Amino acid sequence: MRVITQDAYGPPEKVMVLRDVDRPVPGERDVLVRVHAAPVSGTDWHLARGLPYVARPITGWRRPRSRIPGYDLSGTVVEAGAAVSTLRPGDEVYGWAAGTFAEYAAVPEKQLAPIPANLTLEQAAAVPIAAFTALQAVRDGAGLLAADTGGAQPADGPARRVLITGASGGVGTYAVQFAKAYGAYVTGMCRTSKMDLVAGLGADEVVDYTSTPLRHLGRRFDVLIDLYGNPSLAEVARVLVPGGAVVYVGGTGGRWFMGTDRWLRGMALAPLRRLRTRPVIHSDSRDDLVTITGMIESGVVRPVLDRTFPLAQAAEAIRYVTAGEVRGQAVLRCAD
Repeated sequence: MRVITQDAYGPPEKVMVLRDVDRPVPGERDVLVRVHAAPVSGTDWHLARGLPYVARPITGWRRPRSRIPGYDLSGTVVEAGAAVSTLRPGDEVYGWAAGTFAEYAAVPEKQLAPIPANLTLEQAAAVPIAAFTALQAVRDGAGLLAADTGGAQPADGPARRVLITGASGGVGTYAVQFAKAYGAYVTGMCRTSKMDLVAGLGADEVVDYTSTPLRHLGRRFDVLIDLYGNPSLAEVARVLVPGGAVVYVGGTGGRWFMGTDRWLRGMALAPLRRLRTRPVIHSDSRDDLVTITGMIESGVVRPVLDRTFPLAQAAEAIRYVTAGEVRGQAVLRCAD
């Protein structure tokens, strides 16, 4: 089978190579999936370069521990292990696994679910990790749900005012939709060319950050979900009400910490400004995937698929995403 391999850290176009390798053999609790598509994100660019350095005990000190990139997928089950009970050959599934930039992947049964009935396999590939991250940022980080709703219904009371930066990206497009679904009044920030997209996803207001940066907004919000850039705590304080919360998702910055160090500074200093900080690192969850599936099938949430690339153009796809022009997500077609 064809796969993208990476045996060293560096620019994707230099270290990602298309090769032929043997198919993986599924274990008794795994299924073998013919991978139809796998999403590409800015995380792939960072991991290709071995960034941030602080993560290398997990990702690999001198070279990637996982030789095949990619972390989520959609595809068709072609073989099921002896202990698999919920999936069978022919099922169209989506979920997460290591090494998805490949024509086939062996995936634990518990990391997959049937794709939403109203999505294609390419659209479904654009869901899992981006949607996990957005859902957990909105529900758990921003706390938009009442404690007794079980994650399915909006909280009672007046709409929370939520500001989302990076609202047109892979995570941001879902965050806008989840926040609206859970009853928030949503303001999304993005560049000029993507304002129509964010408005079309249900944002109540859309702000062009190229003409109106965060510090010039002139109004305040209950929650800031920061998916873009690294605003200072002083800038954050200008746009949040006293007691407001900033939800940090990802970050950019130096090679060592890639912005995660600001989470620690924010958590230490925010109380002095009467703010709360809530860093969010997504947790892979089949329960959340099932929740997201239901929201997609009911029409509450939809993936935004920008472009597809053939597997051989993985490095080009990563460059396209990191150039900042992508609307929503791009995916690789792994098995044509």
